[in-house]
Amino acid sequence: MSDLRTIIIDGREVECDPALTLIQACEQAGIEVPRFCYHERLSIAGNCRMCLVEVVGGPPKPAASCAMQVRDLRPGRNGEPPEIKTNSPMVKKAREGVMEFLLINHPLDCPICDQGGECDLQDQAMAYGVDFSRFREPKRATEDLDLGPLVDTHMTRCISCTRCVRFTTEVAGISQMGQTGRGEDAEITTYLGQTLDSNLQGNIIDLCPVGALVSKPYSFTARPWELSKTETIDVMDALGSNTRVDVKGREVMRILPRNNDAVNEEWLSDKSRFVWDGLRRQRLDRPYIRKDGKLTPASWAEALSAAADAMKGKTVAGLIGDLAPVEAIFSLKHLIEGQGGKVECRTDGARLPIGSRAGYVGTGTIEDIETAGDILLVGTNPRDEAPVLNARIRKAWLAGANVRVIGPAVDLTYTYEHLGTGRSALEDLVGRDVNDETRETPSMVIVGQGALSEADGAAVLAAVQRLADATDSRLLVLHTAASRVGAMDVGAATDGGMEAALDGAEVIYNLGADEVEIDAGPFVIYQGSHGDRGAHRADVILPAAAWVEEQGLFVNTEGRPQLAIRASFPPGEAKENWAILRALSAELGATLPWDTIAGLRQALVDAVPHLAQIDQVIENTGETLDAGPLGDADFRVPIRDHYLTNPIARASELMAELSARAKARAEAPLAAE
Repeated sequence: MSDLRTIIIDGREVECDPALTLIQACEQAGIEVPRFCYHERLSIAGNCRMCLVEVVGGPPKPAASCAMQVRDLRPGRNGEPPEIKTNSPMVKKAREGVMEFLLINHPLDCPICDQGGECDLQDQAMAYGVDFSRFREPKRATEDLDLGPLVDTHMTRCISCTRCVRFTTEVAGISQMGQTGRGEDAEITTYLGQTLDSNLQGNIIDLCPVGALVSKPYSFTARPWELSKTETIDVMDALGSNTRVDVKGREVMRILPRNNDAVNEEWLSDKSRFVWDGLRRQRLDRPYIRKDGKLTPASWAEALSAAADAMKGKTVAGLIGDLAPVEAIFSLKHLIEGQGGKVECRTDGARLPIGSRAGYVGTGTIEDIETAGDILLVGTNPRDEAPVLNARIRKAWLAGANVRVIGPAVDLTYTYEHLGTGRSALEDLVGRDVNDETRETPSMVIVGQGALSEADGAAVLAAVQRLADATDSRLLVLHTAASRVGAMDVGAATDGGMEAALDGAEVIYNLGADEVEIDAGPFVIYQGSHGDRGAHRADVILPAAAWVEEQGLFVNTEGRPQLAIRASFPPGEAKENWAILRALSAELGATLPWDTIAGLRQALVDAVPHLAQIDQVIENTGETLDAGPLGDADFRVPIRDHYLTNPIARASELMAELSARAKARAEAPLAAE
């Protein structure tokens, strides 16, 4: 407590850290200070001057509270604590003047602006501005920018707060945006008119305090007060970013990030933000049965009867897809194992150890990345596998962390030491770090599925665990599938992997596993939301809800259970995943012992108690693996196309366009002859 400093804010004494800025000290004291350019996760610009406060005994002019620290304040003449005022006549007059300046060139188009109803400029003009302007000069107009298919620009509305420039430069790690000119000629623009090359660019829509940057896919479709808002989570990657889904009627209109400092801070990847148009296309909205080689519509009774008849007395295997909630996985496991079959969630061939949570989750958390002094990435490209996690690694790098990479040399938006591309580099590092007393200690090791999904994946994981143990580092296993950790938690895996699970299977129950090629021969029952690869191979199709259309539990890559809450309803005759499996079990004569989602969750928690600890990361246990020798091949990247990794994304027109643009950018430009 001795390090704290006492100051007086609006006549009230408060104690605060001297390193805080005045605007942060006011927030701690519960006093609101208006701002446009200041953002707690970006560097301080001091552009807008809206956060002016009066420093008693200081200069006879207001001070920008975002750019002055508590330690800069001087005590009173007789040693009294420093004093600032946020509501004095000087401050009121200054704010009104600043607002008048900001509105000189701002167009009067609030009725047609997509920001209307959730606009900082509107709110603060009402609260701190005046109802007239003394300026009669013509308003300045500027040309709009083409930033790509995600962000729509109306640059005449821009107030030059530079939040977008600071975000793209500092957090996203790209340098296309900047500000040129001075005074009347100052404007935000892009270098040589380039579009943005980042999978985090949609966050500048949230950051923009006016309507200069708005969502292009959402433009002119809804007003904020028309939308039903549901707080849920994202399943496009295994990070489990916290989101808010906004629905109008039965349609999802947009997906926004929610703040969770432990997971995604307040950022969201573009794929997670804009994939909602894939929820409307290629949906399975009624059951189908294959007759004479052709899928024909059927009733639920016919489809369930056909599935049950196919399963009775046969060798059954269950495959679990990347987007399945834990409740559905738990139900399928009980159903299939009750029929004497096997289930498998590691459909990409990942050699994750069954029963050892420290092996398939690790011992670290996402937050540990920020305090790591040394970060080692093995067989992973986090920029594609988890863009928001990559932004956190970049944040640690900006704070001085040393990043080392074993695997393909890719652009991660920050510099790193490339130790090699294959197993030999890992073997050398393990030998050096375990035997050399003067070793550099990686305080965080992140291993990706590209390193674990080859034949020697278990040996790679064992080597990484030995390295983490020897250097007293945290280990994080970076998954690419949202359902994987939860499926491993409930034991939905078979010794020997997918080959052992499918060996001799006459019937395959495919729970949304669309990334798997199933050979001809077995009878396939597909349960999923989209008419993707799995549905094309199916003999019976049972239409299911997507993640925003049912209650579901997902466990993220660090082992944190989180709840996805229903925001909409599935189309047509599609049903919730767990309910389909419950109905099928009754048809099979092996009824599952729960009738409600609450009963199912109770059984789930009884079997796996830590799943009841929502939004908490438990201490993971498990012995270090002792596996065979490492191979000699290079590590591969597990994701070939970031924008097309699951059936919902592949149904999205916008994701297809982003994929095509990324592919075009990756092709080396040819020099003119």
